[in-house]
Amino acid sequence: MPYEWSASQAPAGAARELRLWPHRSLPRRGFAAFILATFTLITIPLYPLLGTILLWGILPFLLLAVAGVWWGLERSYRDADLREVLTIDPEQIRLTRTDPRGQVREWECQSYWARAQMHETGGPVPHYVTLSGKGREVEIGAFLSEDERKALFGELLDALRQAAQPGPKG
Repeated sequence: MPYEWSASQAPAGAARELRLWPHRSLPRRGFAAFILATFTLITIPLYPLLGTILLWGILPFLLLAVAGVWWGLERSYRDADLREVLTIDPEQIRLTRTDPRGQVREWECQSYWARAQMHETGGPVPHYVTLSGKGREVEIGAFLSEDERKALFGELLDALRQAAQPGPKG
């Protein structure tokens, strides 16, 4: 799943951190292989034209097509370069979202008052998960798939419940 908990077996009262990121169906290694395969397949029609003037008329358009595929995939990687980090400890909860352009947005609330909600309908995506507290409601994991949001919601409820339990005093 495109999220992971750190300190997943932490005792009650210990801080936990959740990191979320968008799923990548095409890793960088696959990206390079796809561009190479596209270039190879797109040059097949050029082989009969080797040594003719027509080759130079068609070649720029084929190279432009490969460059367009490259640019589109790079743009997709850049647009999906966002991260969300949720830190839950007994005193405070903090959600930090870093957008693709580097803008950082933060939300924090006392752990006791934080609530997680799942909006099955009415949100921008089905089973939309939000955190509320301190007079604000913020989304979390909207880029996850529907099944991933459902699983995240259950894990989030457990983590919030653990944070609200009083830990041992030292």
